[in-house]
Amino acid sequence: MNIEANTLKEKWNALKAEQPQLRIRNAADALGVSEGELLSTQVGEEVTVLKPDFPAILSEIESLGKVMALTRNDQCVHERKGVYLNGDFSSPHAQLFVGEDIDLRIFLSQWKFAFAVVEGDKKSLQFFGKDGLAIHKIYLTKDSNPEAFDALVEKFTAEEQPTGIQTEAIAPKAPEKPDSEIDVAGFQTAWKELKDTHDFFMMLRKFGVSRVQALRLAPDATFAKKIDNEKVVSLLEQASARDLPIMVFVGNRGNIQIHTGNVKKVMWHGPWFNVLDPNFNLHLDTSRIADTWVVRKPTDDGMVTAVEVFDKNGEIIVQFFGKRKPGIPELETWRDLVAELEA
Repeated sequence: MNIEANTLKEKWNALKAEQPQLRIRNAADALGVSEGELLSTQVGEEVTVLKPDFPAILSEIESLGKVMALTRNDQCVHERKGVYLNGDFSSPHAQLFVGEDIDLRIFLSQWKFAFAVVEGDKKSLQFFGKDGLAIHKIYLTKDSNPEAFDALVEKFTAEEQPTGIQTEAIAPKAPEKPDSEIDVAGFQTAWKELKDTHDFFMMLRKFGVSRVQALRLAPDATFAKKIDNEKVVSLLEQASARDLPIMVFVGNRGNIQIHTGNVKKVMWHGPWFNVLDPNFNLHLDTSRIADTWVVRKPTDDGMVTAVEVFDKNGEIIVQFFGKRKPGIPELETWRDLVAELEA
């Protein structure tokens, strides 16, 4: 073990002795390192370094059976149980799993490290970015195939098993352009003429606007309207009460994870508002919500309505839609709920 990793491990052990319930992500924050760096101090014990052959590893996840997929950012955790089906790694830009349960949009260019973790009877595969950020984790459940997990780990175990990883800083985002430098009229026209929600991001890039700036510069309040942050809780409570199927998107720069379906059991725990259903859990730190917007985008299937939640840096925490598929208009019951949130 290298000296730096050994020192970090000692600090973590001391911290765990003081706070045995502390999660690794919070421990990493407390120690001023990334989660990946902290996890890698356990290599040779409960952690195994895997070859960073991400498409090959992901292509074999289906063999594990029903697992729990976890994707998070600093403010929100999305956990979904299911089988990884219909993996598609053909595009160099974004890779996919598209199933009723596990629905992912993956950006492998942001992935760098892979580990297998065995903590007692808890087994997982964990993937990190070059800065040590946790991008995606896959946990075995009681319905998983542990033999397939062991075979996968054996197949992809890296030849070298170093403790500690060398991380790299992520380049900061370019500063937002002043509104005066934006072709606002052209931008608003382009928004009104959208045909597909997936074109929205390319439109932002074309006009050089940030996400929140775009909402401020929207054609009018029909297309983007700020609402009270507390309405996010109302959205989930009412979706539960009305048996309204919704879509919940949570991501980071390396992965977006989507739940489509109902939410049933919703409850508070401190500042966190939670969905606690058998196959879907959501944990949202409401104290860290900076802005909440209703956003509408025209498509060939009619208007698509989202509720988008942002942090203080203008990054998306979570997005909500009514359940829909391409070619099918969104649910009127979803539109009714969002209209109530706007009132």
